[in-house]
This record gives sequence, C-alpha cells and structure tokens, in this order.
Amino acid sequence: MNLKQRLYNHLLEIVKEREPYLNSAGHFFVQQYINEQFKQYGKVSYHEFKIGEQTHKNIILNLPGRQKKAAPIIIGAHYDAVPGCPGADDNATGVAVMLELAREFAANPPKYPVQLIGFDLEEYGLLGSVAYAAELKQNKQPVRLMLSLEMLGYCDNSPNSQSYPPGLKNLYPNIGNFIALIGNLPTLPDLIHLGNNFRKMGTPCEWLPTPNRGLLIPQTRLSDHAPFWDNGYRAIMVTDTAFMRNPHYHQSTDTIDTLDLDFLTSVCEGLIQGIGSF
Repeated sequence: MNLKQRLYNHLLEIVKEREPYLNSAGHFFVQQYINEQFKQYGKVSYHEFKIGEQTHKNIILNLPGRQKKAAPIIIGAHYDAVPGCPGADDNATGVAVMLELAREFAANPPKYPVQLIGFDLEEYGLLGSVAYAAELKQNKQPVRLMLSLEMLGYCDNSPNSQSYPPGLKNLYPNIGNFIALIGNLPTLPDLIHLGNNFRKMGTPCEWLPTPNRGLLIPQTRLSDHAPFWDNGYRAIMVTDTAFMRNPHYHQSTDTIDTLDLDFLTSVCEGLIQGIGSF
C-alpha cells in the first residue's frame, strides 16, 4: 500500500464529528485510533491535564534517534474538532501525516529522537499544548524543535485563492498551492532547511519568520506551536494556511472530498525528507 492510500485510510477513520463535549463518542474513537496506531511502533503514554472537573489527555509516542542523548524533535497535531464539523483538513490531515511520520521514523530513525503528540483541546484555546509546553519548561527539558502540523491538505491553484494578514499580501504568491512554514526567529535555519526539502520533493513552500512570539501577526499564533514560542522553545507551524485559503474552515463542509490527496502526500514526503535530514 502506498503513502497516499495509507493517508486516505487514516482520514477515513479520523474524519468525523469529534468535539470533546458534544461529540464525545467520536472524540473517544479518534483517541483510540491514534493510540492503536502509535502502539505499533512503541509504548504509548499520556499527558493528562484537567479543565474544570474533566481530565483530558495528550497522546505521546517517543521514538529513539541515532543520537540517543540529543534533545528531541516534537511533532504535534491536534485531534479535536469544533462542533458540527467533521474536521477533514482541520485537523485530520495533520493527524494522518503524524501517524505516517511515526511509521517512517520507527523504521528509519533520524538523527534526533522524535516525540509525536496528539494534542487535545486545541480548538478551546490550545489547552493541551499550553499544559504540555508549560510542564516541559518547568522541568527544564530541552527541545531541538517543535513542529505543529495544522491543516495540510487543501490546495487551490486558482489565481487570488490565497489571502494574507495585513502587510504580507505583496510578499507572497496569490495562488494557494504551497505549504507554509511559520517559525519564531531562532528557527530560521530550520525554515530554510525544511523549505528546501519541500521544494526538492516538488512541493511549493513559503516561509515566514516571526519576531516577538508572533504577537505582531496574531494569525500566526493559531495552533499548538504558540505555547512553545511562549515558553522559549524553537517551534514551527506547518500549514496550508487554514482560513486564509480553505473556505470550509470550521464548517460542516470540511470533508475528505474537498482535500487534495496528492498535495497532502507530497507534504508528508517533504516532512519525511526534511526531518530525516536534520
């Protein structure tokens, strides 16, 4: 089975209403699916955090790297969705790619250890990653780089299909057919490295280094990388730019048939190449 088919098979399992309170059965099913997939490659652990009286969990798989004592690369994707939305692009695509990265790096360890995390409650204000990043900082745990996989499968080759926050329109293409990398300033060498690897694999890529934790452009903070920025870690959001391109964002129409599976596959291939060659 090829990569495109495996990604599609993941999407078939993940794309369903899975808001944690109103669609708790779907949410639990996707939790279990991630757990079962991760279990093929190593021991699964949970990072639990409480919101009110309810306990939520981030799902974690640690994979060794060739440099056993090196700080890890964290690869995260949120698995929750907003009410009434099957969340195909947001964020089943990110979870599907994360699962394929687990498969790849279990078989072919990269230089750095890899920690893969399914984050919960991103849609409620990044609550899963806020709790996790704060705990890392409190325990003084080093991180080589954090990558947040946030909507990876929507592509539109039409002119003027891509919009931007104010001030950026004239700096980037108006066609929404690229993958975007948005990192804090210390990630600049990583942005260049990953961007070059995406382009080598045939995927158009644009990148944006953001000063001051992205506070000048609030749209750059809308995923699980932002709490890592806030805690002083190097972090990059990998994204198809969400509502800046995808008209189905947070709608009931965010379904598999709106995705470009060839684009999604090429993004996954670029990440495999880029992370594997750090």
